[in-house]
Amino acid sequence: MIFVNESNGVKNVPLWIDHAEASADAMGFADTIFPAFLFIVGLSLPFAINNKIKKGESFISILLYILTRSAALLIIGFYHVNLEDYSPAATLPKAVWALTITFSFFLIWLDYPEAMNKTKKYIFIGTGILLLIIMAVIYKGGSAEATTWMRPSWWGILGIIGWSYLVCAILYLISKGKLSLLILFWIIFAAINIAVHMGILQGPIWLIGDGAPVTLTMGGIVISGIYAWLTGIGKTQRLWAIFTVLGLTLIAAGLFVRPFAGGISKIHSTPAWVFICSGITILFFELAIYLIDIQGKKDWFKWIAPAGTSTLTCYLMPYFQVFIMRLFHVHYPLFLNTGAAGLIRSFAISFILIALVGLMEKRRIRLKL
Repeated sequence: MIFVNESNGVKNVPLWIDHAEASADAMGFADTIFPAFLFIVGLSLPFAINNKIKKGESFISILLYILTRSAALLIIGFYHVNLEDYSPAATLPKAVWALTITFSFFLIWLDYPEAMNKTKKYIFIGTGILLLIIMAVIYKGGSAEATTWMRPSWWGILGIIGWSYLVCAILYLISKGKLSLLILFWIIFAAINIAVHMGILQGPIWLIGDGAPVTLTMGGIVISGIYAWLTGIGKTQRLWAIFTVLGLTLIAAGLFVRPFAGGISKIHSTPAWVFICSGITILFFELAIYLIDIQGKKDWFKWIAPAGTSTLTCYLMPYFQVFIMRLFHVHYPLFLNTGAAGLIRSFAISFILIALVGLMEKRRIRLKL
């Protein structure tokens, strides 16, 4: 995610690396990242909820956990969307407003130590909330001639994850993780996505939009459930055939629905894009199981571990990087924003930010929702 955002403005790169245009019936490497993000949310969701159940937490306490976590993602996503439409007529420069809201997110949702003085902790959280309120009050969007206030145009990346997580986590909790019901939910969501893009249903539908995000997230939950089920019955050797067939079948299904359900498009979240990306992610999950659980190559990934253990922190770090550069009018030289050199620079920035988050983790500076 960091790499594709960082490389977004790099010129003269192969078409397959970048996002496909909204009008194109196509997808590039960058178009597979966000759906993988949603799918991975689904993969991890059952483990998080089941851990709470094993600790003896009540249905209500788990539901409150789901609601507060979703609300946090929606709030961050809401502010990020309005950052896109920030007006030049606003009181604060855009960079200052962006840095302030990002700093506020850290104040509110930092993983504060258990031993920390409660009064001090609540002062930090309260300061973060107050700053967000002030930033909302002084916000101006739109053009200098016709400004608007904050509004949820599309909720942003984290907002979409928040809605999808909310729906899928509640369904998982209510169904008590029963695999047959989860597969049924997955099929229903996929059918809704197809029906919307074929014009059979009029979207967006309340909470689930056109069905694409929840299809991706519920797909991850189902794959996680199949993995847990095979492990429980001692038949893990079957996962290779099951995951391979499922992955390839979904890619084939995407190619099949492509001509009559809007083509392949991330921007329009078409069924072909959803199915193909789901299939690709399943195959890469299978590869990860083989490399880590079978071959014991966990150490291969130590250098990017913070991207998994502090994912939200990693996601937000580029906001500091980009807007500090804008605030001080720092720009990359042309050769670092073109072709191979630009892509290498994007990789380097990604790894530097991840390494920085790793150092922050050691000092317990990380977000926790």
